[in-house]
Amino acid sequence: MDLDVFVMTHRAEWDRLDHLLGRGRRLGGAEADELVVLYQRTATHLSLIQSSAPDPVITARLTQLVARARAVVTGTRRASWTDAIRFLTAGFPAAVYRSRHWWIPTAVLSVLLAAVIGWWIGTHPEVQAAIAAPDELRELTRPGGQYETYYSSHPAASFAAQVWTNNAQAAALCLVLGAFLCVPVLWILFLNMANLGIGIGLMSSAGRLDTFLGLVLPHGLLELTAVFVAAGTGLRLGWTVIDPGPTTRRAALARQGRAAVGMAVGLALVLFVSGAIEGFVTPSGLPTWARITIGVVAELAFLAYVYVLGGRAARAGETGDIDVSERSAEVPTAA
Repeated sequence: MDLDVFVMTHRAEWDRLDHLLGRGRRLGGAEADELVVLYQRTATHLSLIQSSAPDPVITARLTQLVARARAVVTGTRRASWTDAIRFLTAGFPAAVYRSRHWWIPTAVLSVLLAAVIGWWIGTHPEVQAAIAAPDELRELTRPGGQYETYYSSHPAASFAAQVWTNNAQAAALCLVLGAFLCVPVLWILFLNMANLGIGIGLMSSAGRLDTFLGLVLPHGLLELTAVFVAAGTGLRLGWTVIDPGPTTRRAALARQGRAAVGMAVGLALVLFVSGAIEGFVTPSGLPTWARITIGVVAELAFLAYVYVLGGRAARAGETGDIDVSERSAEVPTAA
């Protein structure tokens, strides 16, 4: 495509659209119809230029024109409680359900890694000695030691808020950094599993693995599931950079990125629940079986939420993305 000829041919239409958008008064019927036609034509022109002869100056102008015209044609839309309910009952669980082929293998491999690290540390005294001095290890693992008092070291409310903030940040990093070819996500996962494995190994070597699991499982089941979902979504986003599929890389990243933003909001709510359990249930005086039962119930409730509500919404076509009417037009691709 000869860009100069294309611009000369259609400049008058773009200028006319700009003029209509700049009118201070309401448009008449004929002018409104003309604006809609010019908006559709300009959007097509923008797609053609982006796919055939991208020019940053012209693309910027047409993008601005199309965005302004779209706001006039479609009108502005405010979020409502209906949107929030739809997100919680369909959009978020459907997005988690659709990404299960990423986060379930991530969860299995991560738990296996933590178990291997725990076994390695627990059965090799020389590795334990490299982690800390014997006196420090005893202080960590003894009854009433640091592993046990950690969960009651601060007031429950402030501790829950701190835990929620830290976990939400970790989940957000997994979602955001996934676009960097998956590597940061794998590193974040490794650090989390290494910390878990160290606790398993040290407490098992002291003969107190049951105590450690009794402290971790109540909140850890839901917390780790949320982290695995975030990591799986981040890995999926990173793979989109490598293999965008039949669409352009930009369009594929935009689609996955929008879903990831929604996932971040939903997972923040999930982590709020796990943080509350960690702050109020884990250090409570409840028997171990009761605390673990609460954690198991919370985990099963989340899985049922994903597989029942999410599965139903996904089969109905829900993807977790925003409505089609609110998405930017995508550049046509060759078959």
